[in-house]
Amino acid sequence: MNRDSCELSKYRLEKAKEDLSTAIENLKNTHLSGSINRSYYCIFHTIRAILALDGFDSKKHSGVIAYFRQSYIKTGIFDKHYSEIIGMAFELRNKNDYDDFVVIEISEANKQITNAKLFLEIVEAYLENRWQYIDEEQ
Repeated sequence: MNRDSCELSKYRLEKAKEDLSTAIENLKNTHLSGSINRSYYCIFHTIRAILALDGFDSKKHSGVIAYFRQSYIKTGIFDKHYSEIIGMAFELRNKNDYDDFVVIEISEANKQITNAKLFLEIVEAYLENRWQYIDEEQ
């Protein structure tokens, strides 16, 4: 692990925070489809923030998610509940972005934002510990 991977990790986490902010703003403006999309991307970029420290990335979302589940859920670093949050967000975002005549309820958009916030908070705490460790090694 090096300084570059740490900076990339921080950059990706900031991107995730921006996505969450946009999701919340979209919900306030009743742009539910956009809110669902940005909630998912908050989670996705949060995952990629961790993966930056591992030196792993994938062009496919499914590859990013599979690596995270294998390396962080199955090993017990994060509870399997977070795997369910990822799965629900991925499924709803795909349905929302690619299917026709999808109707998103406000309650669904609220739930996705709540889940994205929770995911971001738990991973950010984990990352801050790893970043501190990296800084101490330097």
